[in-house]
Amino acid sequence: MVTIRLTRRGARNQPFYHVVVTDSRKRQGGASLENVGFFNPVAGRAETPLRLDLGRIDYWMGHGAQPSERVRSLIASYRKQASV
Repeated sequence: MVTIRLTRRGARNQPFYHVVVTDSRKRQGGASLENVGFFNPVAGRAETPLRLDLGRIDYWMGHGAQPSERVRSLIASYRKQASV
């Protein structure tokens, strides 16, 4: 099964996550099919905390990819932010 999930990057105490499309059987930091965005929970005022490629996410979800719970909530908040 294909999943859309977060993979952690960044230094200690400075988390940075890539939103990736990957096979669910692969390990968390392993190879991914496509990078569709990023999430920076400790972003400063001048930095972008969240960027997603909604077109590609919709494509993968249309082909059966399942987002994780956290990614599902990030997608919902990004869609709300984009529509305003």
